[in-house]
Amino acid sequence: MTVIVENPVEDIELFEQKKEIHIDPDELVSDGGFTMPDSNAFGQSFRDYENAKSERHQIVERTYRLQHINQTYDYVKKMREEYSRLDKAEMSIWECCELLNDVVDESDPDLDEPQIMHLLQSAEAIRKDYPNEDWLHLTALIHDLGKILLLPQFGGLPQWSAVGDIFPVGCAFDESNVHYQFFKENPDFNNPKYNTKNGVYSEGCGLSNVLMSFGHDDYMYLVAKENGTTLPSAALFVIRYHSFYPLHSCGAYKHLMNEEDVENLKWLQIFNKYDLYSKSKVPIDVEKVKPYYLSLIDKYFPAKVKW
Repeated sequence: MTVIVENPVEDIELFEQKKEIHIDPDELVSDGGFTMPDSNAFGQSFRDYENAKSERHQIVERTYRLQHINQTYDYVKKMREEYSRLDKAEMSIWECCELLNDVVDESDPDLDEPQIMHLLQSAEAIRKDYPNEDWLHLTALIHDLGKILLLPQFGGLPQWSAVGDIFPVGCAFDESNVHYQFFKENPDFNNPKYNTKNGVYSEGCGLSNVLMSFGHDDYMYLVAKENGTTLPSAALFVIRYHSFYPLHSCGAYKHLMNEEDVENLKWLQIFNKYDLYSKSKVPIDVEKVKPYYLSLIDKYFPAKVKW
């Protein structure tokens, strides 16, 4: 079924009502159950973008080159307007999870398995360490669902427009971005309107007022928010910025953050360990854990969701 929304969302500020959580992430203590592995599924260091001998590396590098060249301010505005309509499909969250059986992320140097396994691995790892934060378990399960953008039903977008680290457009590209050198071929690189530190933004304006490169993060955020999820604002922040590695791993672009961003970043940094280091070739028993996640979906989402 296709659902058409006549007035696409055009405003970058999308929070109308904020659902809050009342636990300080600084006070959370895990049971220490999750141990970060020494190497990824290929026996190499995690997020190693310099291993030129690896065939996987060549695929990843090509994806980033195309992303950095093509993700301009105007391109992001166009794509965000199109996908804010949520007129591609109507289905449940779990039905969308199952679609990820057909998706492999070519920007990821650490895993070449179908994405549904990564979602369950990260969700189960967080569930073990933080058993009382059920919203965080569900956030882990759904954080990459936006990768359905790669499937024909959802536009069949090229990898560079759906996956990979994200970054702000409309201001200077920070050198902490992976494969920064490829930005030099981006039309915005030499545009004086967009190539200063603040660009079209102001210091402290808040990340919700900043356009990010378009991809699965922002798309899933739009889906969750516009379908009225009752997940807290921290969950939406994690979904929207989990691929923003220049910020949460390198500290870049902090001058654009406001106080709410600073608080939510704490949750994102908790989440990131599980998103990155839970990837492995060891499968999760889907049927065993499925009832638990279906209960969380029922708690935080409507039965049918517009995509």
